[in-house]
Amino acid sequence: MAKSSVKVAVIGFGTVGAGVVKILQAGAEDIYRRTGVQLDLAHVVDVDLQRDRGVELKAGLLHDDLDRVLADKDVAVAVELVGGTTKAAEIHKRLLASGKDVVTANKALLGERGKEIFETAREHGRCVAFEASCCGGMPIIGALHTGLAANRISALYGIVNGTCNFVLSGMSNEGKDYSTVLHEAQAAGFAEADPTLDVTGVDSAHKIAILSMLAFGKEIDFQAVQVQGINTIDLTDIRHGQELGYIIKLLAIAEQNEHGLSLRVEPALVNKESYLAQVQGPFNMVSVFGDAVGHTCYLGRGAGMMPTASAVVADLIETARGNAGRIFASTAGLGRPAEPAQMCPVDEIRSEYYLRLSSVDRPGVFAQVAKIMGEHKVNISGCLQQGSRSGQFVPVVMMTYRARQKDIYDALSELARLEVVNAQPVCLPVVMLPADE
Repeated sequence: MAKSSVKVAVIGFGTVGAGVVKILQAGAEDIYRRTGVQLDLAHVVDVDLQRDRGVELKAGLLHDDLDRVLADKDVAVAVELVGGTTKAAEIHKRLLASGKDVVTANKALLGERGKEIFETAREHGRCVAFEASCCGGMPIIGALHTGLAANRISALYGIVNGTCNFVLSGMSNEGKDYSTVLHEAQAAGFAEADPTLDVTGVDSAHKIAILSMLAFGKEIDFQAVQVQGINTIDLTDIRHGQELGYIIKLLAIAEQNEHGLSLRVEPALVNKESYLAQVQGPFNMVSVFGDAVGHTCYLGRGAGMMPTASAVVADLIETARGNAGRIFASTAGLGRPAEPAQMCPVDEIRSEYYLRLSSVDRPGVFAQVAKIMGEHKVNISGCLQQGSRSGQFVPVVMMTYRARQKDIYDALSELARLEVVNAQPVCLPVVMLPADE
């Protein structure tokens, strides 16, 4: 029986594109033997036809003409690896309109403009598969699509950016400052030359928006994600956190509570014994809590050429099998419209908190601080203070019981105006996973 091949086009021949081409050219026979899917690379499109990507292409595959792909009726599925939210959106829409399914790793596009991309796919009866958009080769999207479909998800807590986790791991384990570890991450290829999207938390926000849409079956407004990065984290707070039994991680969090869905990205203290605290270097982890299955964890490499290419090719296989199209068609927010998520007001987010003040070391100062905290309904659960000569400024570290975000911020604003406080207070949430309580 002759093989029935599925012709594929790759749009964007950068790092991940090169990885996809490597797999398709070297692994096609093995993929067919295991899956019954014969993937035939028909086009590789890029604006740069000269740069050496370290992979040999079969003659005639590489060109810069997207219209050739659009006109090729034999191409059933195209991979978009251009990146960004403008040109990539146009490419998606043109590919879908030409009758092709699309596979992508573009988390920025789907996080910010996913609604219009998915509407275009519905309009033309096509699908978009995007396992590679979140956490590289770790199959978290597949888990939410299928393995956890029977569950009512209550929360997700994720380390979803390898650059940030590499930096925070270096600061925690080796005592190096932020800029030193960031330069090491760039030298090792774990951080971009311009790491802004990573270290400011925006990359993680794109991912939690996508994951939340699937987990909760709701339309997500990316602008509703509260975002804070790691670029202001001080080694002082890393050390104090460790003294108190915590590790600082950049977490992407989605929690359902009585006020609605809370979506945020923030550096947070997590118990050093928790699974998330153990995740080192460029690895990612997502903890998902469902009503039937309980706590499940997914760990893997969150970026890089081959892990991401692996997820892209997995989506190509599932698209060729027809599975991706069926799942897309039946999923709320993708093939079916979804209701907008009811968002929890940011003021109503509740957490325990770590606070650090620089205050004058003299009698009565702590009582003054405690009075202000109490007036704003923030109760202190513990305190660390270093001694000094009377009258000097010293760090005072406090831990609080659960408090509303609005109350803690109002208290900090008042504390910052005190003459006995020397600098803007540092405030980080303490995240207790449901399994830890």
